[in-house]
Amino acid sequence: MTTSSDLLALSPVIPVVVVDDAEHAVPLARALLRGGVRVIELTLRTPAALAAIERVAAEVPEIVIGAGTVTRPEHAEQAAKAGAAFLVTPGSTDRVLDAAEDTGLPFLPGAATVSEAMRLAERGLTALKFFPAEAAGGVDYLKSIGGPLPGLRFCPTGGITPGSAPRYLALPNVGCVGGSWLAPKDALAAGDWDRVEELARAASAL
Repeated sequence: MTTSSDLLALSPVIPVVVVDDAEHAVPLARALLRGGVRVIELTLRTPAALAAIERVAAEVPEIVIGAGTVTRPEHAEQAAKAGAAFLVTPGSTDRVLDAAEDTGLPFLPGAATVSEAMRLAERGLTALKFFPAEAAGGVDYLKSIGGPLPGLRFCPTGGITPGSAPRYLALPNVGCVGGSWLAPKDALAAGDWDRVEELARAASAL
């Protein structure tokens, strides 16, 4: 994987995961792989996140590990040092975009409006995260902007479910969706990796 556009083709669903315990990261990644999902976005929302990324990068090299919720410039550098292979931002400020670009890693910058998407396109960024997808207009919104912005493709994230994911994936300007349902908190807490594998298998078939 060398470009941001490649990220959109790794899996129909990119698992968006919040890890409270770094010990869960490796068995989680292995369960996702067994289910046919070969990418994971670990969000930088907990103190365990960077350690979790480091462990997955070292112990499960078969999966493409990314860092999500990159909201500050230092997040980009920290994630890169931990071994992240890509970055995801919920929104796009100049400082965060510059820091992400400085890492040399592919990344999905967040956009929720036409102006934000156009601004990112001016920087040469054409593979974007659409967030928060459902709250920002969902399938109808993405369908509406496909005509005026034909060169952009999206990974919608936020409020998407197994039931709504196929409607997003049917759009020509959607490459994949981000979904938190593949790694439910209760499954992680219980170490129910069989359940994660089952959810991953269903997601990879979408």
